[in-house]
Amino acid sequence: MHTDSAPAAIAGTLFIVATPIGNLDDLTRRAEQVLSSVDLVAAEDTRHSGRLLQHLGISKAMWALHDHNERERSESLLDRIDAGESVALISDAGTPLISDPGYVLVRTARRRGIRVVPVPGACAMVAALSAAGLPTDRFLFAGFLPARSAARAKALETLARETATLVFYESPRRISALLQDIKSTLGECREVVLARELTKAFETFYSGSVVDVLEAVNADPHSAKGEYVVMVAGATESVTDQVAVDADRVLTLLLTELPVKKAVKLAAELTGRARNDLYQRALELKGA
Repeated sequence: MHTDSAPAAIAGTLFIVATPIGNLDDLTRRAEQVLSSVDLVAAEDTRHSGRLLQHLGISKAMWALHDHNERERSESLLDRIDAGESVALISDAGTPLISDPGYVLVRTARRRGIRVVPVPGACAMVAALSAAGLPTDRFLFAGFLPARSAARAKALETLARETATLVFYESPRRISALLQDIKSTLGECREVVLARELTKAFETFYSGSVVDVLEAVNADPHSAKGEYVVMVAGATESVTDQVAVDADRVLTLLLTELPVKKAVKLAAELTGRARNDLYQRALELKGA
């Protein structure tokens, strides 16, 4: 077991540095100090991050580290840290690893016993939740849903009974399609809050039922600009109870014609319920 209670004696340090999601004044003083002091900055897009460093008056060697090269470059980068260099990992905006590259690097660093230090700051998900007016005592962050409608709808169906606030990221070109899928899978009355262009001049929140929000987005000529944080109110007890009742009905009908395993497989596809839960329920229904 490796602990980080004290700095490594020889090896350098990997800093995970949050950067602004829009307003450059949101960069913390500590983050600026770390970026100024490290030997190397690993960035999702060196051109984009280069402009941030230029704005700060910082000149550093930079490595590109993104989804397409992270596995092949992580070991080389960590070898440099092992040799005594310090590295800062940044993404294009916000906190690295939150739907951004960095997981492979951090995971490998921990396995190698390299010290990993978070430098907290801006995060679009947290910023949006703090101003959305939805419950934040429990929330489930699911990042980007599948791009294809059928796969996206299936993913939403698996979350239909979730009572925590749901949080997604979405691109402007797919936001209307996502709202349509939320409407068809979670219901027209489900409360939705969208946050767009957070911390920027045209920061916008849309809120209301999914039908109202979809109408507002489609009517807004600026809705195609900026990434979205999509927040959906969790299911109420009545909704979860109804889903449970529907699953029982589906199982009961299927069990009259099919073996348990086949009935459970079809019921899972139809209701979005987990197979393990349905299998146990099928056994209970068969024994009743």
